[in-house]
Amino acid sequence: MKFTLSWLKDHLDTTATVDRISEALTDLGLEVEGIEDPAARLGDFTIGHVRSAEAHPDADRLRVCQVATADGDTQIICGAPNARAGITVVVAKPGVYVPGIDTTIGIGKIRGVESHGMMCSEREMELSEEHEGIIELPSGEVGERFVDWLAAHDPAKVDPVIEIAITPNRPDALGVRGIALDLAARGLGTMKPAVMADIEGQFPCPVTISIDDDTRSDGCHVFAGRLIRGVRNGPSPAWLQDRLRAIGLRPISALVDITNFFTFDRNRPLHVFDADKVSGDLRVHRTEGGETLRGLDEKDYSFDAGQVVISDAAGIQSIGGIMGGLATGCTEETENVLLEAAVWDHIQIAATGRALKINSDARYRNERGIDPEFNMPALDLATQMILDLCGGTPSNRVVAGKVPDVARSYRLDPARVQSLVGMDIPESEQRQTLTALGFKLEGNTAHVPSWRPDIRGEADLVEEVARIASLTKLRGRPLARADAGVPKPILSPMQKRERVARRTVATLGYNECVTYSFIDKAAAQLFGGGDDATMLANPISSEMSHMRPDLLPGLLQAAARNQARGTMDLALFEVGHAFQGGEPGEQHLQIAGLLVGRTGPKDVHGASRAVDLYDAKADAEAVLTAIGAPAKVQILRDGPGWFHPGRHGRICLGPKTMLGVFGELHPKILQALDVKGPAMAFTVFPADVPLPRRSSASRGALEFSDLQAVERDFAFVIDANVEAMTVVNAALGADKSLITDVRVFDEFTGGSLGADKKSLAIAVRLQPREKTLTETEIEAISTKVVEKVQKATGGTLRG
Repeated sequence: MKFTLSWLKDHLDTTATVDRISEALTDLGLEVEGIEDPAARLGDFTIGHVRSAEAHPDADRLRVCQVATADGDTQIICGAPNARAGITVVVAKPGVYVPGIDTTIGIGKIRGVESHGMMCSEREMELSEEHEGIIELPSGEVGERFVDWLAAHDPAKVDPVIEIAITPNRPDALGVRGIALDLAARGLGTMKPAVMADIEGQFPCPVTISIDDDTRSDGCHVFAGRLIRGVRNGPSPAWLQDRLRAIGLRPISALVDITNFFTFDRNRPLHVFDADKVSGDLRVHRTEGGETLRGLDEKDYSFDAGQVVISDAAGIQSIGGIMGGLATGCTEETENVLLEAAVWDHIQIAATGRALKINSDARYRNERGIDPEFNMPALDLATQMILDLCGGTPSNRVVAGKVPDVARSYRLDPARVQSLVGMDIPESEQRQTLTALGFKLEGNTAHVPSWRPDIRGEADLVEEVARIASLTKLRGRPLARADAGVPKPILSPMQKRERVARRTVATLGYNECVTYSFIDKAAAQLFGGGDDATMLANPISSEMSHMRPDLLPGLLQAAARNQARGTMDLALFEVGHAFQGGEPGEQHLQIAGLLVGRTGPKDVHGASRAVDLYDAKADAEAVLTAIGAPAKVQILRDGPGWFHPGRHGRICLGPKTMLGVFGELHPKILQALDVKGPAMAFTVFPADVPLPRRSSASRGALEFSDLQAVERDFAFVIDANVEAMTVVNAALGADKSLITDVRVFDEFTGGSLGADKKSLAIAVRLQPREKTLTETEIEAISTKVVEKVQKATGGTLRG
């Protein structure tokens, strides 16, 4: 949004400087993006008087001029056709930068004659495109600054232009008057009374307007118009052209320039039809699809079904609230004009503009929101300006639909400024601020002005008060403590486990990944997901259509990307949630690690090897130990289907509570995700690890015995399909207090055992606590071990 300082002063009576206004605007939330100040650009140019102008001895088109300046008479070579004695000119002395030619003037020789400066044209000073000759001033004192002369005789040429960024919630600041209102509330001046007009029609409008029933509620709320006969559509006055040029618009004609003026002055887009080119009455309706229109930008547009347009008997003549049609546009020959002011549904404006790829000033404002209550006053004000600049006779006003009711009010609680923002602002100042912004106060009720669609609750009232008071006054304060002393810890047990686990896995040499919670359906199905319950309603891409059922798909995809770039050996981990459904509570925290390739670089001594499932097992156990899992766990089979069926294990507390899973990933998973193996992985479920019965900031006392441990070896003949873990778990259960470890140290098959039998040897370690074990006690425990194993496996003790 651009505007000039003089334009702002049409609405705001202020003596504030541009710098102060700029600082206030940014502080108010209307961030200043740039300031174009011609006075700063032209400050070094001065006025001179040409005393004589003689022909150059070696150039027919050049003249040697003696120019009176502040430093005395100066010789300047000039090639302008109007360079002659007796004129008052603008001089750039040596050392002055000329913006129009991007050059700093110096002392030089032209065809052997020295020149000490330059007499400038308007284009060279970026005042206009005029460059046929140098500037001839009607008056001026020698040595006077040119910007001072401009400020007195042609102030528009040195009018600063301010550009601000508008956030989507502040459509009122898309008009200069809305900006002035904020500055007046801040105290940088007082608002001038709004100019109003009351137009009485001189004849009935011959054009009727209608809105289709299916378009009134969510297409066009109200459409008002008036015919003006006998206008003269010539160039607009200089002041209007200067303002439009200053903000980057090209003046076209008085009628078009008037509509552009109201677009920026009051945030009110308007449109003018050449009434003589309109066939019959106007109708606002939705398109059926396939219709076309050539817009004012001379581009052809094709409509989809349901878009809102304005048609006459000949067809579509305007895209409602976005752009008019070329066929009914105003030209210099226009004599009768139909002026239109309407309130459109901002959602359909945005949808239509996006579909047609039109970015017009009208669309920009209509889709953000205009003041609906200003619709009829805007029609009268624009009519009055047309009458003033173009003449003509106005008709009565014709209206279809009605102005939407946007009245709303909220309770004003002065204490909420302190509780929400932390600023101490007196109630009287709060009321004064809201009143200055256009709110009407009745007791503790604040009625929102119609031009502020962003005010939607009591908190918005607090924001307005704090914004005008300036958030720079907000000072940081420490939070008050109810009790003295050290505050209680605030991390939950799960948060602590997550932090400890993350540090532990990183210490083991893994690199942490943070992948998306969304994956594609095919990858989700490989890991037990991909159903409708976890499908996103509006995915950002086809590769992110489902919530992840496990962390491993994201890690494997990251590994594939790294391998595609030449990094084959990887250790990756992630801590995050996986999702079994779309409802609250149907997700759980996981700690997942992935090992791919070899344990290290190639080595002549053979230290490097391919990773195996025991690497993943050791790392999973290290994580469980760090987060406080019990030391005695069971390793069971029947893990998830994405692990190799014979090379994995579940870490369990009993058959039902699974703390984690580790192993080699199934080859079909690696093939589907384009990962080159071998690949080992583990997943730990910290929420399933039992919480300690006692919470303590320190570890428990170290327990060890000074009594010598005893080991006994047993060999059992069992069926070949019996798992070793079954034997180990049975032996551990013989005496849980004395037996501290059971390990398999030998396996024998074949020979006299037969094809369906095997011999499994285990070492059982007994650790006494109170006294040295006697041979009788050892034999009793050994007998229990044999009984337990025989009962669990059906095997016999090998002789």
